Amino acid sequence: MNNENKLFLLDAYALIYRAYYAFIKTPRLNSKGFNTSAILGFVNTLEDILKKETPTHIGVAFDPPTPTFRHELYEKYKAQREETPEVIRLSVPLIKEIINAYHIPILEVNGYEA
Repeated sequence: MNNENKLFLLDAYALIYRAYYAFIKTPRLNSKGFNTSAILGFVNTLEDILKKETPTHIGVAFDPPTPTFRHELYEKYKAQREETPEVIRLSVPLIKEIINAYHIPILEVNGYEA
């Protein structure tokens, strides 16, 4: 019997963006035409981690909508980044609902990135 604790902290936006762009050429649409690629990919990754890695502890970290201390240190921090795709912005609340349904803590602190 293995009594080791295993902690996984997931960077939500890294997984969401990866999933969204993985399906960019063949987006996954629901019956209403909503692009669920980011949601599907995120949940598939989460399920894979839970089944294969069997963490004893897990949390999902989100970047806050407010500027972080890095923005205060360097005004142009992430200034060259493109706007977040609308489908990702619309998917995030749904992904948070799913994470809550798994009873996994969501970590999001103003001033700090995931």
